[in-house]
Amino acid sequence: MGQAASPKQQQNEKQLTYRGGRLISLVATLILCVVAFQLNASMLTPALPNIAASMNVSVDLMSNVSSLFFLASSIGGVILSRWGDFIGRRRALIIVLATLAVGTILCILATNLTMLLIGRVLQGASGATFQIAYVFLREKLDAKTFGIALGILTAVNGGVGGFDGYLGGLLSDKYGFKSIFMVILAVIILTIICVLRFLPKEKSAVTSGKMDWWGSAALSIGLILLTYFVNQGFSAGWFAPITLIYLLGMMIAFVAFWYIEKKSESPMIAVQHLRSRQVWPVVTTTLLSLTGIFAVINFTVVLLSQDQNVGFGLDAAMSGLLFLTPAALIGIFAAPLSGWIAGKFGWISMLRIGIIISAVSLIGILLFTESKWIVFAAVALLGVSYNGLLLTTINGLGVIQSPDDAPSALPGINGAGFGIGASLGIGFVAPFVSQGTLGGYTTAMWISIIITALAFVSSLFIAPKKDQTV
Repeated sequence: MGQAASPKQQQNEKQLTYRGGRLISLVATLILCVVAFQLNASMLTPALPNIAASMNVSVDLMSNVSSLFFLASSIGGVILSRWGDFIGRRRALIIVLATLAVGTILCILATNLTMLLIGRVLQGASGATFQIAYVFLREKLDAKTFGIALGILTAVNGGVGGFDGYLGGLLSDKYGFKSIFMVILAVIILTIICVLRFLPKEKSAVTSGKMDWWGSAALSIGLILLTYFVNQGFSAGWFAPITLIYLLGMMIAFVAFWYIEKKSESPMIAVQHLRSRQVWPVVTTTLLSLTGIFAVINFTVVLLSQDQNVGFGLDAAMSGLLFLTPAALIGIFAAPLSGWIAGKFGWISMLRIGIIISAVSLIGILLFTESKWIVFAAVALLGVSYNGLLLTTINGLGVIQSPDDAPSALPGINGAGFGIGASLGIGFVAPFVSQGTLGGYTTAMWISIIITALAFVSSLFIAPKKDQTV
């Protein structure tokens, strides 16, 4: 019986297998996978006001087009990425992309808001593309290449160079918002072809055991009820009966998840890991960072820029060009560089620096809300601090800090922090932004700043994984 290969030998095998053209095709295909998902978020953002007008709904109600998408993303990221440990990364990606295609077709055919929201939920479930791709990189690349490649994929989190935001606004203005989904569908089809052609077929499952579906269900229900609890708290009041019902249901779901995980032979993530400072502060930092910052870039500033009364009065295309494109374009260069710097000087330290600079940017927007060019400069700075440093390091920590017996567990739960955070962030600020007043925008910014400060506090609790320099 042959002797098992040492970790060093295994690392050398990865370097020999994935180099040159093979390495480029692998990374390029994974980039295309995350682009296919991200277009549904960044490309649609400038079209939100047009969707509200087309569907004859309020800005507050229209926010569900984004918030439900990210809520579904958090659920899909947890379940489908962990499922990939048992069925293989390639097969999981194909399932995710097929779900994305079905949801996109529903959005194209939608004749009312309900049908559009169903399509958006299916699209959101494909958020697992990021987590699966990150783990794929960790398993196939050496440490140095991993940081840079992860940064490239993370750059897509902020949009495809920002041109997708501009193109989305342009398509929406000229042909209606459904034309955006037609472009996205074409990208999805191309992505599926590349996955079938370039991603390697796994000969066996990554981990043994069976998928913990009961734990997945309990966690999913808990996350959904958490989101609705917060939304109802703002709209109906924190002590309203419906709000308290959501709170009680959420607590029951999370307690059930805890006990299911304690007894499961193949848990979503073992209880001892959930209690560890290697895990829970990473998730809370992600959740709070996304809640605080995402809504500013992808909701508050976008609507402020298009507000004819107290804002800058821009159309959708110009709004995307000025307030989505720069940060995303800067992020394309900042994220890979951030991955290299974090690998050299420490992932946790770079994460904290990213949060601090992002908070400074948000304060700049708050103090100079009426100045278009100062807001523009502050959003551009977020391209470095948020799209670059923060997103790259928090994604990297999600992979690096994950338990060895469940490599997709923390990336999946951390991905839920992205989706829930984005959904909560929009839910928090939407009631104030929808007022269309300077006071409403100011209140929304204060909320985002306070939550971002809490994210920094959470990051102070992160402890490096044993034998891992982070």
